[in-house]
Amino acid sequence: MKKIIISLIALISIISLVFFAVKSIKPAVKYKTKPVIKGDITESITASGTVNPVISISVGTQVSGSIKNLYVDFNSPVKKGQLLAQIDPSIFQAQVEQGQANLYNAQANLQKIKSILINDEKTYNRNKSLYERNFISKSEVDLAETTYNSDKAQVAAAQAQIAQASASLRNNLANLRYTKIISPVDGIVVTRNVDVGQTVAASFQTPTLFLVAQDLTKMQIDTSVAEADIGKVQLNQEVEYTLDGYPDMTFKGKVKQIRITPTTIQNVVTYDVVVNVDNKDLKLKPGMTANVSIITSKKKNILIIPNAGLRFTPFSDDKDAPKYKEQGIWILKNKKEKEEKPERISIKTGISDGSFTEIISPKIHEGDEVIINKLDKSEKSKSFSGRPPRMGMH
Repeated sequence: MKKIIISLIALISIISLVFFAVKSIKPAVKYKTKPVIKGDITESITASGTVNPVISISVGTQVSGSIKNLYVDFNSPVKKGQLLAQIDPSIFQAQVEQGQANLYNAQANLQKIKSILINDEKTYNRNKSLYERNFISKSEVDLAETTYNSDKAQVAAAQAQIAQASASLRNNLANLRYTKIISPVDGIVVTRNVDVGQTVAASFQTPTLFLVAQDLTKMQIDTSVAEADIGKVQLNQEVEYTLDGYPDMTFKGKVKQIRITPTTIQNVVTYDVVVNVDNKDLKLKPGMTANVSIITSKKKNILIIPNAGLRFTPFSDDKDAPKYKEQGIWILKNKKEKEEKPERISIKTGISDGSFTEIISPKIHEGDEVIINKLDKSEKSKSFSGRPPRMGMH
């Protein structure tokens, strides 16, 4: 009986030692990896913008009145000098007629005064001759001279009245011409803001009656680019954009202008970048919203890894992680062995498309296994779902 008890105690001791020994052994850490591959990356800046005509002319009026006739409508093609609308000219026609009458009156008054001047000049000359022969007094000569000089002043005043009446008539004629609203350019009527019978008032600000787009086959996109990205934008960079009206199509353009005037909305500073686009098929309509990607760099057949590889560290606590002077990634050199040991390689990064990044290092080669994350028990049967980048929009 004593031997049995001793044997049981010994067996329990052995089992306990084995249990604690097995428990103290840490399971080998497994890692989720992705191989370094060669691929193409397009780096771009995303922004939104509005499609607008390159040149839009606001056609207004310089006179007030009611619209008598409309000769164009929305989408009407127009030529330079074409009549678009007419303001009721009756009041302005009456002003022209009154101005003409005032001019005729001033001209007739001048002729009358000139006739009086001629007569008074003769009287003055005759009185001077009579005075020299002592037939009249000096006072009569002085009176004739004064009358003659007064006539000359009245002639000058009458000539000024003619000039004033002429200027007034020209102004009235100009106002009469302004009742005809004329297109200043060839183009298409994009906006019509008036109807027949509507009264327009030309006061401090000229009202816009029509908006004429000069050439809709050439359009532009006005985009707002954040100040953090504006330094990467250059003239003539390629641009790809999509439109909600054509979700399955990608259009192309080029950066035409980078306007240096900032726009600040809620402490966010943006700059207007103008993109030239072709619209020969007239698919683009003014006011459309464009989702724009300004392509800042393109590289082909370069070493790339998923961005998750740049963020991975094997240290569970940042306090325990050593400080490195250079950026690096962790790779598995011995993935097929039982114990996987990560190795840190210093690298430099190139361009990125948001999902993948270019890797620059002589120690990194195609096929190297880059660590993306640690695998726990629930993840060991799962594989990384990343995919290589593709050219185009991001």
